[in-house]
Amino acid sequence: MALAQSFISAKPNPFLLRQARLSPVRCAISTTSSPASNTIKPQNLKWIKARQIIDSRGNPTVEVDLVTEGGGLYRSAVPSGASTGIYEALELRDGDKSVYGGKGVLNAVGNINDLLAPMLVGVDVRNQEDIDTIMMEMDGTPNKSKLGANAILGVSLSLCRAGAGAKKVPLYRHIQELASTKELVMPVPAFNVINGGSHAGNNLAMQEFMILPVGASSFAEALQMGSEVYHVLKGIIKAKYGQDACNVGDEGGFAPNVQDNREGLVLLMDAIEKAGYAGKIKIGMDVAASEFFTKQGLYDLDFKNQPNNGAHLHTSESLCEIYKGFVTDFPIVSIEDPFDQDDWSAWALLRNSVDIQLVGDDLLVTNPKRIKEAINKKACNALLLKVNQIGTVTESIEAALDSKKAGWGVMVSHRSGETEDNFIADLSVGLASGQIKTGAPCRSERLAKYNQLLRIEEELGNVRYAGEAFRSP
Repeated sequence: MALAQSFISAKPNPFLLRQARLSPVRCAISTTSSPASNTIKPQNLKWIKARQIIDSRGNPTVEVDLVTEGGGLYRSAVPSGASTGIYEALELRDGDKSVYGGKGVLNAVGNINDLLAPMLVGVDVRNQEDIDTIMMEMDGTPNKSKLGANAILGVSLSLCRAGAGAKKVPLYRHIQELASTKELVMPVPAFNVINGGSHAGNNLAMQEFMILPVGASSFAEALQMGSEVYHVLKGIIKAKYGQDACNVGDEGGFAPNVQDNREGLVLLMDAIEKAGYAGKIKIGMDVAASEFFTKQGLYDLDFKNQPNNGAHLHTSESLCEIYKGFVTDFPIVSIEDPFDQDDWSAWALLRNSVDIQLVGDDLLVTNPKRIKEAINKKACNALLLKVNQIGTVTESIEAALDSKKAGWGVMVSHRSGETEDNFIADLSVGLASGQIKTGAPCRSERLAKYNQLLRIEEELGNVRYAGEAFRSP
């Protein structure tokens, strides 16, 4: 404990006195001195320690240890994206180009150890919403740019785990209570098996080509189906493009050097059929169109080759026609970020043209304000839920609940820069989101989430798998 004492204060914090209200569960600290105040309260936060670790892309990220007075240690690591929306909460980086190319997170770590940790000593870890609110008020900016969303989120994730520990329930049960979820449901996994865009070094403009085993009877069977198709796909790609094409991208998917996005869909269909799962596995895409949206308001499907002759430039309308062709020719059930994050009219045009799930990622950035705007503009019909886009567990739950209330789907998602942290597996079950994407069935930082879902399904026993109802489980 000597280490902990070097960066926390044991004194009750005046900032938290306003939290001593309502019920004992919501009382952060004691406001009076009495013999009882010296009694150990297992649910109270004792100390926090943050550190810089390395994620799956070799870049620094934040890890947070939280210890309660009951002796529980709760550890979380913060993910990081490659293709990021301009409206996301700010990921605080050090900017010193001589260290980790400027991507260090020691400032964010310092903000936790020197500012947040002393402020939160003594709080009741079951009070997720109150404590998340305190951290946001301490930051005081709309996008968490003062303390860093990566700093606040690291604490928020560990706090949520500690809340579950204090209640002596699994994390997904704690999240179920926080979100008032009626029935737990196992999600359909969206396996990203072909990578393009900013996640791969090939010429594919569109970022992810995914398979969704909606015809499985359980999550375990869905994982089996996804894994088998993945290996069949590897054989097809090797035979057609050579061994080098079997190299994988950031999220474990293959990155064959093709430019035609339709060819990627054909590869998926071949693999699904050869694996024996025709009709049981559907297709999803993450276009990440903001990555190739030009200053002239066009979409450049050859954006990785600069300069180019402009032969693959498209207007919003012509790109919409391409998507409509894909939906007609392939069993596509979900398209994410088909247009730029500010191309609202194009989103609405496509939504009125196809009867599939249109997922907002860069468009929404898990932000309740952006979600409300999208609902009013009828721009999309599903949320991609990324905890690090908004920066707290509380706001993430709010975003999911707002989306569900509007009749939308909710897809819980990883980031391209990941760690062995498996929080989002419990989150998807606790929210009954019905769908999750966390990469290919390859690379341990991706499998950490899928394997956790296997454990949860085993623990729950007779639990429903979302299947065909993934959009509204």
